[in-house]
Amino acid sequence: MLKKILICILLAAFASPLAAADKPADTTQFVYEKLKSDKKLLVAENLQLTDSEAKNFWPLYERYQSELFLLRMRTLQLVKDYESTYQNMTDSIAKRILDEALEIETLRLKLITTYLLQFRAVLPETKVARYYQIENKINALLYHELAIRIPLMATEKKQH
Repeated sequence: MLKKILICILLAAFASPLAAADKPADTTQFVYEKLKSDKKLLVAENLQLTDSEAKNFWPLYERYQSELFLLRMRTLQLVKDYESTYQNMTDSIAKRILDEALEIETLRLKLITTYLLQFRAVLPETKVARYYQIENKINALLYHELAIRIPLMATEKKQH
């Protein structure tokens, strides 16, 4: 189930800009909501929260997911920028793309660390660790899929 959800998330969030432009906004929103609920179901099935834990965890989870979504959208924009400049890459564009990628990763690590303290306040450590394992698996698969889809940057300019 995890791999199915991850592939769907990837296709929805990191599809090519042309494919996204062809979809009506309401369909895209529906797909996003479905994926969001599937991920939440995956987390719920794997954490087996007590009623007390669930009461405190889910609002925190929703806030975390909202902030994580913003970083993923920023990553999507970066991928789109790369796609649009790939054929005509310059040193300055490459620097801007790399700097933005590192900034996104820095913010992601800060977000993870900030929420770790909050999750630890509402769940036992084993459940916090399990939740972070789920998030790490999702992130690793997303990065893997991006790595497959995004070609390496050329190091030499083509001569015409």
